[in-house]
Amino acid sequence: MRIYIKNMVCNRCILVVKQELEKLRMEACSVTLGEVDLLKKPTTSQLNQFKTNLNTLGFELLDDSKKQLIEKIKNTIIQHIQYNSFDNKYNFSEVLSKALHKDYSYLSSLFSEVEGITIEKYVIHQKIEKVKELLIYDELSLSEIAFQLGYSSVAHLSSQFKKVIDLTPSHFKQVGRNKRKPLDSV
Repeated sequence: MRIYIKNMVCNRCILVVKQELEKLRMEACSVTLGEVDLLKKPTTSQLNQFKTNLNTLGFELLDDSKKQLIEKIKNTIIQHIQYNSFDNKYNFSEVLSKALHKDYSYLSSLFSEVEGITIEKYVIHQKIEKVKELLIYDELSLSEIAFQLGYSSVAHLSSQFKKVIDLTPSHFKQVGRNKRKPLDSV
């Protein structure tokens, strides 16, 4: 049985969900971003308690197929931005279509309808959060960050950064530690 969970955006989230499953003696064959595959169907009591525990932790069990697909879109985007390096041919429309086996125009219109923003804007916001993280770590130059995230130039990155958070990357670096957002609230 597969369960979909909203707001699972990092490896720590996966760990927390695994711990909740163990508490309720629900065996999973896999736990990934936004998804849990259970070995057997849980009792109604287990499922209700799991849902309550998840809500307390800031997660949400998704039972609507549109919400499940939106969560898959978000998790695919987050996964690629957080854990993959980009090359110049990187195209989210292709990545999403291939990963979710759906036409991109359908995914795009559904996402915009449900979330109130386009996939492209969501991608930009996720990339900017990654830029903030990398600026705070202070291990890469701005040009290295731009290259790593697939920006055509430092100027393009800087322009998007300023549009989204109203600060230049260098100014953010000076004041930015308290300006980062959790990925589930982007």
